[in-house]
Amino acid sequence: MSRVIVGYEDVIDKVLACLLSGGNVLLEGLPGLGKTTLLRALGQVFDLTYSRVQFTPDLMPADIVGTYVMMVDDGGQHLQFRKGPVFTNLLLADEINRATPKTQSALLESMEEHSVTVGGSSHRLQEPFFVMATQNPIEQEGTYELPDAQLDKFMFKLIMDFPSHADLREIIRRTTGADQIRLDPVTSQEEVLEMCKLVREIPVADHLQNYGIRLVRATEAGNEESTQLVRQTVKSFASPRAAQALILAGKVRALSSGNYQVSCADIRDSFLPALRHRIRLRYLGEGHGVSVEDVLRDVLERTPEMA
Repeated sequence: MSRVIVGYEDVIDKVLACLLSGGNVLLEGLPGLGKTTLLRALGQVFDLTYSRVQFTPDLMPADIVGTYVMMVDDGGQHLQFRKGPVFTNLLLADEINRATPKTQSALLESMEEHSVTVGGSSHRLQEPFFVMATQNPIEQEGTYELPDAQLDKFMFKLIMDFPSHADLREIIRRTTGADQIRLDPVTSQEEVLEMCKLVREIPVADHLQNYGIRLVRATEAGNEESTQLVRQTVKSFASPRAAQALILAGKVRALSSGNYQVSCADIRDSFLPALRHRIRLRYLGEGHGVSVEDVLRDVLERTPEMA
């Protein structure tokens, strides 16, 4: 992966964690940072199918999930389901906040149930199924903010910052020359499914589960485990999906480090990306220049590993 993506090793690790634990990821960053290249490279390395949907205000749900079309042959007329681009392993929902809420919601069932329902019939999606949605953080005209219920479907929200001078120089070197980088598959779809199954089988000690739960509950202003900053600034807090994300991502990180048990460091590593899109601040917090990241770092610092 590092052959085509420069300077975003942590983002790649988190995307892989989402893929192997059955989650989805929301990626925020400026245009041209390699978001599309990242998912396409994943498809090549893992030998998985890949589709890209450019979300625009005129995009309709049928353009994503598919629709029934009238077919005429020797036997007469009949309806046939024509699959949309969601029938793939890796789906890139590019600039998802440019589509209307009706179209955004077309992804809800596929992200949660790995199926789509059209015309009263349910259709299963290929496994593994993974959605990576992107957002442009600077251009908000003509966009529709994702509702909290849909944001909660994403396991992680990752931020791609502008590359450093050295990284940008390497990007230019690789992309403006005559050489074409080729990625060969290193595994198969069946092996990816086996890895996903293995992640679920990793045990997590009770005290580590309790640590993840206390971290999530500490984001609730009315909870006795919350910090003073949370009580002063937080309006809405994380859902149980945040705790699930912490545990699953911790399992993937432990395996990638060669360990067969999860540690507190594995759970802490995913705290920011798992919760930054699930927290809403009051006007008081925003007015005093407090960010969601500030609140989460405060929770992480003040919540003890052992109760």
